[in-house]
Amino acid sequence: MKRLLQLAFTWWNGATAGTLLTTWRHGEFVGEDEFGNRYYRKPGKDPTVGVERRWVIYNGEADGSAVPPGWKGWLNNTVQTPPSAENYRPREWQKPHLPNRTGTPQAYRPQGSILRSGERPPATGDYQPWTP
Repeated sequence: MKRLLQLAFTWWNGATAGTLLTTWRHGEFVGEDEFGNRYYRKPGKDPTVGVERRWVIYNGEADGSAVPPGWKGWLNNTVQTPPSAENYRPREWQKPHLPNRTGTPQAYRPQGSILRSGERPPATGDYQPWTP
């Protein structure tokens, strides 16, 4: 019952019922990445956009940053060959996935932030308050 309610009312937990129905009817499985995300395509060009439709069903919470670089290029139609069909290796400048930590206790908080623990540094003296 819980899974049925998630399918009906949430889009961030994997896929919605509409996406699963479209995948079942029109989707062609292309591959899976190291995070368990599954990639699909609808063969042929879509007349509304002029390219073939490609999509991902996330393993767990939908996080666009969880798509590896090779799959990201394929999803955006930058490359035509999916990483599952070739021996793809990320380049040295492509970093591994780090989850988005915004809104969590591990979020980046720069020095001087009111959410950062510790003492705020003193003003540097370059601030001039406006007076009318």
